[in-house]
Amino acid sequence: MLCFTHGEASTLGPFASGLREIREGELREAAGQLGVGRVEVLDLPDGALSAVPLADLVPTVRQAVDAVGADLLLVFDEGGVTGHADHHRATEAALGASEGLPVLAWGLPASVSEALNAEFDTGFVGRDEREFDVVLSVDRVVQRRAIDCHRSQSTDNPVLWRRLELLGDAESLRWLRPRRSQVRAAVAVATGMKEA
Repeated sequence: MLCFTHGEASTLGPFASGLREIREGELREAAGQLGVGRVEVLDLPDGALSAVPLADLVPTVRQAVDAVGADLLLVFDEGGVTGHADHHRATEAALGASEGLPVLAWGLPASVSEALNAEFDTGFVGRDEREFDVVLSVDRVVQRRAIDCHRSQSTDNPVLWRRLELLGDAESLRWLRPRRSQVRAAVAVATGMKEA
């Protein structure tokens, strides 16, 4: 897991100081709950990642990819899902560094984003359900344990809990850059040729 910032600019939660260390500790604890073996937290400006040139971010992502031998990247959907500029920039950096790698994006159905935006005046970005390539049925037990680790963000966060309620037991993903075998299969179908 690569996180560009420490999340110190967050306005969520009751913490007035020390948020930089608190958020990093929470991330590491949550990653442990999810079975993530490696967490790298960079020291880039929270809330201002979009001001960092992609030329500076892309090599950092590439180094992280190479360090673990990644064969796929999982990112926020284009638009950053929440509408947060940092999330959007993180996806741009991953796409810039993913040459030869498939990129799978987590996103929200438009019905969920529209409901959240109407109820909470948020900036969620959703997609028509037909745009998703993968819809997973999930058991939220482990996810909720990981969320509980993020006390600075989850204790008083009605948007988070409403999002999970609206999603039920489904998470939606789409390919921003599909696996090569999927591209070959799509070309074969489009041209009427058999895949080699």
